[in-house]
Amino acid sequence: MPRASKRKLSVPPNPSPSPVKSSAARSGKTKTTKGSDRVDNMFYKYANDGIIDPDGIMTLCDDLKMEHTDIRILMLAWKLNAAKLGYFTQDEWKTGLKTLQVDTLTKLRKAVSELEKEVNTPSNFLEFYSFAFRYHLTEERQKNVDMETSCELVNLILGSEYRSQVDLLIDYLKIQSDFKVVNLDQWVGFLRFFKEISFPDLENYDDTQAWPTILDNFVEWLKAKRR
Repeated sequence: MPRASKRKLSVPPNPSPSPVKSSAARSGKTKTTKGSDRVDNMFYKYANDGIIDPDGIMTLCDDLKMEHTDIRILMLAWKLNAAKLGYFTQDEWKTGLKTLQVDTLTKLRKAVSELEKEVNTPSNFLEFYSFAFRYHLTEERQKNVDMETSCELVNLILGSEYRSQVDLLIDYLKIQSDFKVVNLDQWVGFLRFFKEISFPDLENYDDTQAWPTILDNFVEWLKAKRR
């Protein structure tokens, strides 16, 4: 063992006092900690084995007084940037609720109710619309969504604004036999079609442009119905 030094330690003549945190700083930290605890406690209420699963989401929907098919639940998943359909991880929950600035069920209920307004801004809608497709890719390396789910989604997301077009598109998708699934290009094409093509005359539809074949076929089906 080395010998202890006999030298006297030099002490600064006027040591600087440790900085004292202001009461405002301490209060802010306390509020942040309490808010984080409340967010964690909310998560644990709905979680099962460390993750909010479909049963937990159903319970959350009950507490939010919303059906699990309500589009605002899908919007909440978008806001949480959820990676797996029907599941919210703790990191997704904490980050999402921090973005929403909520730490109680009452605040969450209000925030979710206001999400529709946020999503429907031009800068957010395409992002949400694309997320909805990717969120329903449930298998690794999956690139397509089955036709039944695609019809349900297009009705949920676009039905209120493009009722007539959506109804006809769904009718066509259910009877046609050329396509069993929908890919992202086709999915985005549906939205572009509804936004850009005059309806019901379809006068500005140009099949020489880069439209997905499924929409070319849809237009031909619509024209044939009128003959």
